[in-house]
Amino acid sequence: MHMADALVSPLVGGTMLAVTAGLAVYSAQQVRKELDDQKIPLMGVMGAFVFAAQMINFTIPATGSSGHIGGGLLLAALLGPHAGFLTMAAVLLIQALFFADGGLLAYGCNVFNMGFWTCFVAYPLFYKWFTGRGFTPRSISWASLVSVVVALQLGAFSVVLQTLLSGKTELPFTTFVMLMQPIHLAIGIGEGLISAAVLVYVWNARPEILARTAAGESLGNISTRRVLTGMVVAVFLVGGVLSWFASTRPDGLEWSIEKVAGTAELEKPDGIHQLLGEFQDNSAILPDYGFKSDEPAESNHAGEGTTAWPTANAGTSVAGLVGGAMTLLLAGLTGWGLSRLKNRSSRVAA
Repeated sequence: MHMADALVSPLVGGTMLAVTAGLAVYSAQQVRKELDDQKIPLMGVMGAFVFAAQMINFTIPATGSSGHIGGGLLLAALLGPHAGFLTMAAVLLIQALFFADGGLLAYGCNVFNMGFWTCFVAYPLFYKWFTGRGFTPRSISWASLVSVVVALQLGAFSVVLQTLLSGKTELPFTTFVMLMQPIHLAIGIGEGLISAAVLVYVWNARPEILARTAAGESLGNISTRRVLTGMVVAVFLVGGVLSWFASTRPDGLEWSIEKVAGTAELEKPDGIHQLLGEFQDNSAILPDYGFKSDEPAESNHAGEGTTAWPTANAGTSVAGLVGGAMTLLLAGLTGWGLSRLKNRSSRVAA
């Protein structure tokens, strides 16, 4: 559900950037109070996993569309809502800057739509309610499914509102919303099941991680080695190999736009849209998750459905591994930096 710059006006894009920046500052302040050193590598590894997992589009039967996980609930459940939101912001920044996935003007919209609703609404209101009486595979599964579906419905509706406020007459509100909500309901069910599988794995490997994160407690001396090792292996498998098997059908947002406007990509206006587009073209080292020399049809996100499947593409593997490493580094450094600030403040206070 990565919005392109052509979908938002400068006013809406700028406003959402400001809102997202405010949420990031608030989250950073909270993380400084609650983060312990055990969660720093977990932030990096889970960020890398979400980056890789977002490359895997799964087909939505009988629709001609596909979807991918957002990963916000996974991050909130394992890191807490504030660290989860910051990690999602890191994932989407790496994607926009270096892989041309999601616009720079629309960056605030994307972080809000995929991070705010999962971390600050669905996780505390639904996930915690379902698991409030204790963690079991059943409670985790129901919590994941309901939370993801609710968050994705809210995120999809936010996309419709943002395009409406941006004056995109090519996407009439009623028609657009009647396509966006049902297709993202189907995508939400798929993501909910995937999220449940990952969280049940973590619960089986180290149940204290979920329990203490839900309670807002530090991990303390809990060993996270098994979970970290498993997720690192998953990053290599998902980003390096399974990404070849991603559906080439357009994702739910592109599919909805094409149904309404007759094309999956709206024309970018001149001005700030063109400037940011040119900057993104120059900053993207592996645009559309492939080498710049690759034909567009080879992209996982080409959306035309004409590419041979699966596509054993070295560019896709490199993108998955490089992007995962970059996200691990950025999310990990974010946690490390906030942890150092916390320790420095403690020493000054003492």
